[in-house]
Amino acid sequence: MRTLFPFLLVVLLVSCSEKQKAPSFTSVDVQTVYEDSVSIRAIELMGNSLGYAGNNGVFGSIDLATGKVMESVQEYRDSLPEFRSIAHTSSDFFMLSIANPALLYKTGDKGRMQLVYKEEDENVFYDAMSFWNDKEGIAIGDSMNGCLSILITRDGGNTWKKIPCSELPEGVEGEGAFAASNTNIKVLGDKAWVATTKGRIYFSADKGKTWQIQKTPISSEAPTQGIFSIDFYSEKLGVAIGGDFTRPEINKANKAITEDGGKTWQLIADGQNPQYKSCIQFVPGSEGNGLVAIGFTGISYSNDRGLTWKSLSDEPFYTLRFFDSNTAYAAGKHRIAKLVFK
Repeated sequence: MRTLFPFLLVVLLVSCSEKQKAPSFTSVDVQTVYEDSVSIRAIELMGNSLGYAGNNGVFGSIDLATGKVMESVQEYRDSLPEFRSIAHTSSDFFMLSIANPALLYKTGDKGRMQLVYKEEDENVFYDAMSFWNDKEGIAIGDSMNGCLSILITRDGGNTWKKIPCSELPEGVEGEGAFAASNTNIKVLGDKAWVATTKGRIYFSADKGKTWQIQKTPISSEAPTQGIFSIDFYSEKLGVAIGGDFTRPEINKANKAITEDGGKTWQLIADGQNPQYKSCIQFVPGSEGNGLVAIGFTGISYSNDRGLTWKSLSDEPFYTLRFFDSNTAYAAGKHRIAKLVFK
């Protein structure tokens, strides 16, 4: 039975700061830790637990030591929201729904989730969220009225304000983001990078106060193409991946790397696999050389900053988070799994 529960969170585990040579993975062991009829595109490591949220209003956490699942369902009036974005601070858990109305919840009294932001418009569609620190956070969504939708909180998520178009770069018609893995936004230090369906990146160096556009060579000729996921190992080294989920075999102009914080981007492994992927993450402790990319097309790995790749598994997933340099958790259709790279 699903029961309401309090989210008692702790500060994220800090990975070992000692830099190591990128491991040379040759296989991955996939161990299912959760199964249900839920599609899950948003997971977050929270100390020794894994938070998640999905469709049908479902959200919960998994104790990574015991495997115990605590799960609940969030209703809104007579509907069940679909959540594809979650985030957390050291004290609170947040989840954000797609489509109209947009509903943003945070931990409330006695474990019940509290609605802290609502936006109603036929064009509203939020895609990802994250926090710089315990006070300042960001959520991003598709363009409305000529600019990307960006929400900012400065009070720990109690209130959220939408940045007006007059304070953002001019949008491109039809520009949005893909709500595929909650990884088309990356925050690091004071910086934020937001990847869009048009192969562009909105960049802020001051926690969302000012913004500028970075251009990438990733293809965005069709509405189903663009950047699906980005990650940064440092404030200089970052990667982006995408493709076309309706033509997943395409492997040209769908992967790029930057070594100057996004000022310039270069294609990597162009015309080579991996093809379409919905999530990419640096391997911790790999000096930025190790990369894992996943999607419904399987799991791929590189130990040379994306120059060459190998397929480790055909197992389909949507999103991924590393726990340590050899262990990650991935979520997809009807399940969450522990991935042990060897």
